[in-house]
Amino acid sequence: MEVHKARRPRRKFSDEFKRDAVEIVRSSDRSIAEVARELGIYDSSLGSWVRQDQVDRGEREGVSSNDKDRLLELERENARLRMERELLKRAVAFWVKESDE
Repeated sequence: MEVHKARRPRRKFSDEFKRDAVEIVRSSDRSIAEVARELGIYDSSLGSWVRQDQVDRGEREGVSSNDKDRLLELERENARLRMERELLKRAVAFWVKESDE
């Protein structure tokens, strides 16, 4: 018999909360795990926020938050343009078929 654990609902944290949590780590001698425990969050979450902050500050290699936001925006635009192109192709095919009849 298979037993499934109930999934915890995904928590959403504000940008301000994340910034403040990262600042606590940066400005203190406490570890990420210690600060995370005090804030009631997973150390893996706080660790990823700290790493992203280091990337954004140029202290670590990686894709900055601004670049991630821009990439997401471009991917959405690309999807919209593909959909519009497909619609135009169908419209042209329809009009060609209509004009042949």
